[in-house]
Amino acid sequence: MIGASGEQIGIIPIREALERAREANLDLVEVSPTSRPPVCRIMDFGKYKYELAKKAKLARKKQHVVQMKEMRYRPKIDEHDFQFKTKHVREFLMQGSKVKAFVMFSGREMAHTEYGYKLLERVVQELSDISTIEQTAKLEGRNLTVILNPKPQAIKAKAKRPENAQDKDKSVRSETVSENRDGQD
Repeated sequence: MIGASGEQIGIIPIREALERAREANLDLVEVSPTSRPPVCRIMDFGKYKYELAKKAKLARKKQHVVQMKEMRYRPKIDEHDFQFKTKHVREFLMQGSKVKAFVMFSGREMAHTEYGYKLLERVVQELSDISTIEQTAKLEGRNLTVILNPKPQAIKAKAKRPENAQDKDKSVRSETVSENRDGQD
């Protein structure tokens, strides 16, 4: 048995342990039931449960949830649309999200799935500097899917770059534009 202040009392009968717990106005809690003899402790069980809940809540708060973002492509996509969508996928990866890129086939496009494989291969190549492949290209019904994971180094590099630098770049650009307008008037 272990006392309320953490001192080891020793091996005592259950009735005596219960009496000591009642005298201290606390609970007798079995800490290790599998050991021989079982270990019990005198403590405030309500306070103990509260502290466990508090620790669990803090652990959940620090936990990072990885989101799965999706980007849909078509086999006959235009170059500008491809660049625009791939730029968004890059932003998702930089934020630390997983990305599921997929090519949707409709009608007779299913006869030429090789265009979809080439397209997804190009997406993977464009993003190879900041991502790794979690799942290679896989045909699921009418969708050809690939899943990309962000590389930790890319996310850390973004975190090291100060956000103020981005704000300064924007303000310099807007000042330059306004000066050009004033000069033209």
